Amino acid sequence: MNDAPLIEVRNLWKTYRAGDVDVHALRGVNLSVATGEFLAVVGPSGSGKSTLFNILGGLTTPTSGSVTINGRNLEHLTNAERNRFRREMVGFIFQKYNLLPTLTAEDNIRLVLFVAQRSTDLTPEFEVVLQNLGISNRLKHKPRALSGGQQQRVAIARAIVNKPAILLADEPTGNLDTQNAVAVLDLLKDLNQRFGQTILLITHDHDAASYGSRRIHMRDGQVDE
Repeated sequence: MNDAPLIEVRNLWKTYRAGDVDVHALRGVNLSVATGEFLAVVGPSGSGKSTLFNILGGLTTPTSGSVTINGRNLEHLTNAERNRFRREMVGFIFQKYNLLPTLTAEDNIRLVLFVAQRSTDLTPEFEVVLQNLGISNRLKHKPRALSGGQQQRVAIARAIVNKPAILLADEPTGNLDTQNAVAVLDLLKDLNQRFGQTILLITHDHDAASYGSRRIHMRDGQVDE
């Protein structure tokens, strides 16, 4: 693992207006993540985990504070640059898979390449990844013909096909049984160890968090390392 920080978060605040009340989702968060790190972010619902991830992924902007990723301050990006940042720098894995039901598994993966205006041909290197994920023989199937564990593996493949610098996994095992959850976590750990993929995992499950090389806790919008 490279010790150079890939992500630097400084005094990050996010405040929402709910009627006449200000809701502070994040309260002065500071965080550094090294290149190649597998960081587990643990905390109860409402602790600010998802808000932090949405900001790191360029999906929303903070009220104040700074986020620097790979040397670039996200605050200084235009909308077009922010869209490019999401396409090229970040892969997302969600609890609900978010696969398009009318497309095959393969086309769900290729769509990411198409949106990024890259060749949609899957490289031999990526074919090996698909084999490691155990879905190379399921690519022609649509999501309804896949188990939950297979759908999540397709979602992982979709998230990494662009070789993003950062993989953000938001409760990726939340809809899976124990056996499939363990399989998905093993795959994430393998991606981290074999390919040096930087991974941030949101979870409320301490067993899932144990797969990370480091763990931080969030509560009431603050980080406790």
